[in-house]
Amino acid sequence: MALARLGKVVPKTSILFLCDMQEKFRPNIAHFPQIVAVAARMLKVAQLLEIPVVVTEQYPQGLGPTVPELGAEGLRKFPKTCFSMLVPEVEEELGALPHLRSVLLCGIETQACIMSTALDALERGLDVHVVADACSSRSQVDRLAALSRLRQSGAFVTTSEGLILQLVRDAADPRFRQIQKLIKDPAPDSGLLSLFPGQSPGFS
Repeated sequence: MALARLGKVVPKTSILFLCDMQEKFRPNIAHFPQIVAVAARMLKVAQLLEIPVVVTEQYPQGLGPTVPELGAEGLRKFPKTCFSMLVPEVEEELGALPHLRSVLLCGIETQACIMSTALDALERGLDVHVVADACSSRSQVDRLAALSRLRQSGAFVTTSEGLILQLVRDAADPRFRQIQKLIKDPAPDSGLLSLFPGQSPGFS
């Protein structure tokens, strides 16, 4: 009997995707500062745990660079015009990771680039973990519907802290002390509870 997909994550088989957190989106995306702050937390954890990171920019000539508060200044940025992050250059990066099993996905917009990226990754047989408190949209209706649709399609909808604790696994890990400092304060509120009155976001 085949085992159910459990969505377990391990640093050495994971990659962090940071999607299109650019200057021109700042005024229009709901909870943009909070989304970027949570994604920055995910990036710091990825660097501590030596998880590869992919950062994309949607049409950077028109939409501007990645915002500095993400903390991705030293990372390569992959420009794109399609909605999926899995452009040929990113596919090459994935091809260099033969043990890759899990994509950890943050960014904007949930119903567009996050959705397209998740579906493409799922189609390639990868587990996709959508970090709900690090993904947003201009419309919160679109954000809500997209999170539900992603779960229907087989992605795991999770939170940053839940995912971080799965990745580190053991408080005895020598890196846990640094990670504990990053999650000491709860992630900033990005409006998820208002999207799901009376229930946990993305899990109904």
